[in-house]
Amino acid sequence: MIRNLKQQVLNYRRSRHQFILAKSRGKPLYVNYYFLGNEFWRYAFLSFITVLFFSYFFYRSFFAVIFLSPIGIYLFLYLERAKAQKRKRCLESEFKDCLTLLSANLRAGYAMENAFLECIREMENLNGKAGLMAAELYNLKKELAFNVLVEDFFQDLGERSGLDFIQQFGDILCVARKNGGNLPEIIQNCSLQIMEEITVRQEIAATISGKVFEQRIMNILPFAIYYYVEAGNKDFFDVLYHSYAGIMIMTVCLFLYLISYFLSEKIVSSVG
Repeated sequence: MIRNLKQQVLNYRRSRHQFILAKSRGKPLYVNYYFLGNEFWRYAFLSFITVLFFSYFFYRSFFAVIFLSPIGIYLFLYLERAKAQKRKRCLESEFKDCLTLLSANLRAGYAMENAFLECIREMENLNGKAGLMAAELYNLKKELAFNVLVEDFFQDLGERSGLDFIQQFGDILCVARKNGGNLPEIIQNCSLQIMEEITVRQEIAATISGKVFEQRIMNILPFAIYYYVEAGNKDFFDVLYHSYAGIMIMTVCLFLYLISYFLSEKIVSSVG
């Protein structure tokens, strides 16, 4: 078990180093996300405050922070994964908008490379200069100056993002260029199919958004009920603290809460 934990730590450090290196080169990774700089300390503080709250709520002892520290570590890693998923969904949405603009530019008679470059200004108008796809199109513009092919760029972006349809888009561009044919028409048909797939995913996400909100409420509800009862009966829960029986009961409650939380997160993520 110790060896497995050590391996996980090494994998985390290696993946984090690759993330930082890719970011410094201007070709960010979207598969994972790692907090850096002030963001790291902000979320580390949030995780510590959460552990501190659990320690007081379940045991009314700040010494319990030592034993509940794995919860803080898990929360920190969970927030990193959530940020990675959010960035991927954002890139997915912006890529869909880019394909819409690309199809319009191709219908207007632009060559493939120029059609992508014309998308830069429109993407900045839609999402600002901080938009993920706008930054990627700027990278494409730079790489075109060094004779990098558009299909190679999108195949690389597909690998960095972990989004299959971006990888497929790059593969289709590669096959279309090699085999010839009506390239603008092929790209438009491919773009239409990918946009339909992304639209379906976004509709599913919108459908379950209400359930996700309900899940968040249910996660908070036990604490709200506790403090509601505590407000009306000052010493109602004192029997649960500073006794062996109380510690056992609160430990079981903590265990059940964590199990229900993990199950709800797994169900929502599997549906989404």
